[in-house]
Amino acid sequence: MEDKVKAVLETLRPYLQMDGGDLEFVELTDEKVVKVRLKGACAGCPGAMYTLKMGIERKVKEEIPDVVSVEAVPF
Repeated sequence: MEDKVKAVLETLRPYLQMDGGDLEFVELTDEKVVKVRLKGACAGCPGAMYTLKMGIERKVKEEIPDVVSVEAVPF
């Protein structure tokens, strides 16, 4: 399942990079929570939580229904 999550995240990275941001996969917990680290412009963006929940989490859960949520972790 981790490989599938990473593959979905890779499809999303170019969209974040267009705006000067990026993301890094950190882990997939036993509870099926995906942990990512937002980088670049995304790290300090006021809209980052919207991007995370409405963009990244929505796409990951659409592709992998077993995923419970996607959460950002600090540096």
